[in-house]
Amino acid sequence: MPYPASVRFDAGSLSIPEGVSVTWEGARTPMLERAVGRFRARLAALGGIPAPAADAPAATQLHIHVGADPAYLSVAAREGYRLTVDVHGIDLAADGPAGVLHGLATLLQLVRAGPQSPAIAFARIDDAPRFAWRGVMIDVARHFMTIETLKRQIDAMELVKLDVLHLHLSDGQGFRVESRVFPRLTTVASHGQYYTQEQIRDLVAYAADRGIRIVPEFDTPGHAFALLLAYPDLASQPPAPGDRHQVNVAAIDPTLEGSYRFLRRLYGEMGHLFPDPYFHAGGDEVSATQWTKNAAIAAFMRQNGFATPQQLQAAFTARIQKILHDQGKIMMGWDEITEAAIPGNVVIEAWRGSKFIASATRAGHPVVVSAGYYLDLLQPASEHYLVDPLDPQANGLTPELAEKLRPKLGAMVDALKLDPSATMSPAQDRLVMGGEAPLWTEVVTDEMLDARLWPRSAAIAERFWSPASVRDVPDMYRRLAVVQDELCVTGLQAQANRYRMAARLSPGNAGPVLTLADATSPIRHYGHNHPVSHGPNGPVVQQMNTPSDIAAPDSAGAERFNDLARRYVAGDRSVRPVLEAMLTRWRDNDAAFQAVSAGRPILEDARPASQELKALAQAGLDALAGRNGKDWRAVTGALLARQDQAVAASANMVVSHTVAQPPADLLQDITPGVRTLAGLD
Repeated sequence: MPYPASVRFDAGSLSIPEGVSVTWEGARTPMLERAVGRFRARLAALGGIPAPAADAPAATQLHIHVGADPAYLSVAAREGYRLTVDVHGIDLAADGPAGVLHGLATLLQLVRAGPQSPAIAFARIDDAPRFAWRGVMIDVARHFMTIETLKRQIDAMELVKLDVLHLHLSDGQGFRVESRVFPRLTTVASHGQYYTQEQIRDLVAYAADRGIRIVPEFDTPGHAFALLLAYPDLASQPPAPGDRHQVNVAAIDPTLEGSYRFLRRLYGEMGHLFPDPYFHAGGDEVSATQWTKNAAIAAFMRQNGFATPQQLQAAFTARIQKILHDQGKIMMGWDEITEAAIPGNVVIEAWRGSKFIASATRAGHPVVVSAGYYLDLLQPASEHYLVDPLDPQANGLTPELAEKLRPKLGAMVDALKLDPSATMSPAQDRLVMGGEAPLWTEVVTDEMLDARLWPRSAAIAERFWSPASVRDVPDMYRRLAVVQDELCVTGLQAQANRYRMAARLSPGNAGPVLTLADATSPIRHYGHNHPVSHGPNGPVVQQMNTPSDIAAPDSAGAERFNDLARRYVAGDRSVRPVLEAMLTRWRDNDAAFQAVSAGRPILEDARPASQELKALAQAGLDALAGRNGKDWRAVTGALLARQDQAVAASANMVVSHTVAQPPADLLQDITPGVRTLAGLD
């Protein structure tokens, strides 16, 4: 995963008891030598063998032929490779350094531990990506992520062939990069959490070694509260510390020449830290009232013929683009910036729906698609997997849902509605550079990042890399479970961090908490994003250490159970003992959970969820035992209906904030399998 463009598996495998030794042909470089070093270490971890010394002899030969590529680390990089594993050894031919990295990543996925030594499956692979831009976006402004945590994500990205890390480095909650030109951005706007310039240079180099470009985002004119807290003279409205609303909507004053002088110097400083030609300047979600309620800005608009705040923002965007162009950068921004008169090379990140993919490409802009890939919606991998970047109707609101949302979001829903006329020509398709999976971190901590990004990002990586025809969801989940384990074996801390979170909630007996979390998933579409509440002792901030924070949007165990249930009903009776064992474990877990939750309010809130899991598991066991009387079917039908209602309660953003959610914000992921066993599909 990602599935190759062309692959043939042959019978047999190549034993590698002592790892591999490498011979080179072509453009061998120190960077590629380091890549082979990582490969050998990962091979040892996956195969369960000691990591051999770099110069140690080995029986298995890996021959690498690599061509020179002056476009390495760009959207024009040569990423294709051809991999052969047979009785004679391993041959990897790559069009450039990126192809070597991708070929080594694929080779690792062919490794299986054996009784005496690991082995690599015989295969012939001819592979290249469908899209050049395959990224994830990590918001480090809402919650700060350490350099060590970011490096783990970069390592995982390399292994699934993602090649762009988009860092959202400034927002209302913080400005996260040391500035020596404007030191108050560090002393005031960062709130003590920031990356030094040396750390940024190290991170950029670390990513480049792994074929990954880092694209920085410093969002303006909106989402600027932290910046304006440090430099209030640039604010449209006086920034008020502690004002939650202002944190989200504060905007720079676009009528001040000082704003442009400030941003020119700031972007110049930041641009030197991030050598990539693309520079993301944000441009999303500007609150119109930040400008219309400022008398001086309103007068400026009248005097200069700006009828709407959107027109004023368009003028701001055009000036920012010119600043970045003068600094040798290509501007990138969220799809709101398309209202400006900007050159055709400006990259549009389409986040509000497919109509913006069509309109931006129609105007000649390159597009990176993020609509449909928002990981913070906590949707399962299958939802993202079936969204194709070139599908003009893949995302957006139906007219019916748009009307439901109108009272809450006003005219903004018109920008989100599906556009039946948003068809794409082949020329427009060619302007789609690829996509990104954004993870906004309002309710994601450093400790949670590994599990919130992965393994769903691997499924999305396949959508960006593999042929559009690769769309088999059950097969994707089968492979995703394996890839998830491979990523953890080679460095991700998702499982270790989840255990740590559970152990905090139930010291000495984390098992019952993890068993519940492993069979459930958190509610979706921001239903779990609880605003600051106000208790008797003042504001209460959401604590991100609940069973819903531990549970993953995809439960590998539940998905396996659901697949086994389908196989059983289709006639495969060999899986019955496994089904019974899984159901018995979930049923019996409730007694243990009730015991460990006593006196612990966070866990006591999840007691009803544990009881629902017990009831579902018992229903599954009853179905396997042949119990199907009328009364049983009625009770089981009502139980399943409750689970359907729970899922529907966070089926979209409007219901997730207007309908009562299930206990502890948890959904029961074994419901489909139980329904199948009960014959109530």
